[in-house]
Amino acid sequence: MGRMFEKRKQSIFKTAAQKSKLYAKYGKQLYVVAKNGVPNVEANPALRSMVEKAKREQVPSHVIEKAIQKASGAGGEDFQSARYEGFGPGGSQVIVDCLTDNNTRTISEVRNCFTKTDSKLAANGSVAMSFDHVAVLSFKGDNEEQVMDAMFAADVAVEEVESKDGHITIFAPPAELYKAKTALLKAFPDVDLETQEITFLPRATKTLSAEDQAQFEKFLEMLNDCDDVQEIYHDVAFPS
Repeated sequence: MGRMFEKRKQSIFKTAAQKSKLYAKYGKQLYVVAKNGVPNVEANPALRSMVEKAKREQVPSHVIEKAIQKASGAGGEDFQSARYEGFGPGGSQVIVDCLTDNNTRTISEVRNCFTKTDSKLAANGSVAMSFDHVAVLSFKGDNEEQVMDAMFAADVAVEEVESKDGHITIFAPPAELYKAKTALLKAFPDVDLETQEITFLPRATKTLSAEDQAQFEKFLEMLNDCDDVQEIYHDVAFPS
């Protein structure tokens, strides 16, 4: 595919309010993954991956443990996944993933972000078709042939193995994330995974004018302020 993987995260959580938002986000995601599977890290690969991701984001252990313990009890919140697609400032393409216990509230908040930035919600699938939905594993290294051999030996349906700037990135179907990770760590026990996630990657990126860029950043900020918003994917290339 010849594409280059770019990290989506553009902002660093510095203030107490931003950290609180981050902790709440992971608390909700951990709760849902544990509730929908088994609230045990060793027996639930998806939960184990989510815990590892939360720790990389410096989410405190007590936040992680509280979410898992909460999922172990009877009852609790009933969160559902909700995905919204649309066109942001400058014709940018955006996918917004949410976890909600009130769909009416969530769509109202997300629509407000679009409306106030002259953006437009679109039908499901109309934007996602311009993205690749993939599992991504990235780590320091330079021998993609050995990595590819390890994936083939484990019968992992890899889409691409890319080597660039001292990093190797594996792209695979979403369902193959755990299988690819297991094969990689078995072949290279000392590897330190910097990225391990299922994401949407744009097939092409878009450069915005200075005016549209400012509006787009406002748009992202508004979406990130919505408690139900978990992930935002887009095709905008940020200026270096």
